[in-house]
Amino acid sequence: MGKQSKEEFIPDELAMNNIYLIWDQKIMLDRDLAELYGVNTKVPKQTVRDNFTRFPQDFMFGINKEEFEIWRSQIVTSKEDKYGVT
Repeated sequence: MGKQSKEEFIPDELAMNNIYLIWDQKIMLDRDLAELYGVNTKVPKQTVRDNFTRFPQDFMFGINKEEFEIWRSQIVTSKEDKYGVT
């Protein structure tokens, strides 16, 4: 996906700290994945779109504005810059 070589692995701790349990699914937000790889948020999305046969069917999903607002409203200390993730 990006600038990482085989010798440059992301430490498990960094990746694990960016995995959230939402609706009984383990997910990582696109912004967190992009930050881990040091790329713009659109890069992971485009990588999946360009190589969709290499990813599981449920690898990526999106939510609509109404679902997003419901999700955000369930988080008491929501922060705008973190899109509801505390």
